[in-house]
Amino acid sequence: MTAPLRADALRNRARLLAAARELFASRGLDVPMVDIARHAGVSNGTLYNRFPAREDLIEAVFADRMEKLVALADRALRADDPWEGFASYLAGACELQATDRGFNQIAARGMPQTPAVRELRRRGLAAVTEVMARAQRAGSLRPDVAVDDLGFVIWGVSRTVEAAPGAWRRHLALMLDGFRTEGAHPLPDAEPPAHSA
Repeated sequence: MTAPLRADALRNRARLLAAARELFASRGLDVPMVDIARHAGVSNGTLYNRFPAREDLIEAVFADRMEKLVALADRALRADDPWEGFASYLAGACELQATDRGFNQIAARGMPQTPAVRELRRRGLAAVTEVMARAQRAGSLRPDVAVDDLGFVIWGVSRTVEAAPGAWRRHLALMLDGFRTEGAHPLPDAEPPAHSA
């Protein structure tokens, strides 16, 4: 069992997380660690004592964003209109991408694979799967789409945010029309994933 952090260590950790959150949001994930320590007003040694690897810091900073995605899915499940629940989930997820450059990169690349992240991902996936199933049962979401198809929205919006930050809502509106049942054309079969030799 690890000993609880002292008050000054807790303050330093909070300052590091706040600094990393701010710099990741404005400059992206590749901001130098020394800049984060400087912005937090602590030494490099303090940063590396708390977060030995960049991935540790990324997980600590963005776990709350993963929690927000789970909360968005839970809220979508409570929406009276299943389509509105689905659309509001995607709009909320894309808005997180648009307002935080680091999260936009995480959304396209994926979070570090740790037990905590895997549990958040499991909870989020279960909720989003049910959000989509509700909309499909209501007849508003085309029946031939799956959760994996949401990756096209996330990846596409990721690039749109980088190229034209204010255009993501228009991009999402076009994508949402492709998810609607009315006027849908059959989708081609998904290509099997490439396997390395």
